[in-house]
Amino acid sequence: MPQDLLKQDVNFGNVVYSWSFREYEKFNRGKRWYWITGLLAALLIAYAVYTANYLFALIIVLFGIIIFLQDMNEPAELDFALTDTGIVVGTKYYPFSELEKYWIVYNPPMVKVLYFEPKSTLKHRLHIPLLDTDPLTLRDYLNQFLIEDLEKEDEPLSDRLGRMFKIQ
Repeated sequence: MPQDLLKQDVNFGNVVYSWSFREYEKFNRGKRWYWITGLLAALLIAYAVYTANYLFALIIVLFGIIIFLQDMNEPAELDFALTDTGIVVGTKYYPFSELEKYWIVYNPPMVKVLYFEPKSTLKHRLHIPLLDTDPLTLRDYLNQFLIEDLEKEDEPLSDRLGRMFKIQ
């Protein structure tokens, strides 16, 4: 359980499931990936300058800087806890009343992810890697508190593209 939350006066209930996971997946990118990505970025920047779209050129440069800086750092280790009143991700607590639904995408070995959709449209979807956690027992427990979205059988397109292009 995250130590910061234990020091606060927050009633997050009894922990039922907990595990740690990396904040994001760090891909092994070879020289070929960097050459292709660098060439693509140079072509996009040249096109942006040719069409006098300097904001697009700036966005491409900033995207390259972000990918480079992310590649230089190791992903942080986050704690996840499923309690009888909500979930804890890192140092943030989400009561079940703030979550609308959940779904599990389980296609081992590549995809084993638990997703939570918040009720607020201003908050982003939560993406929790399952690692070695049994999805069936987790599903049985979550069904007591949240609606399972059975229509979502695949991971979101943004997650698929991020894994495919090694930029997630």
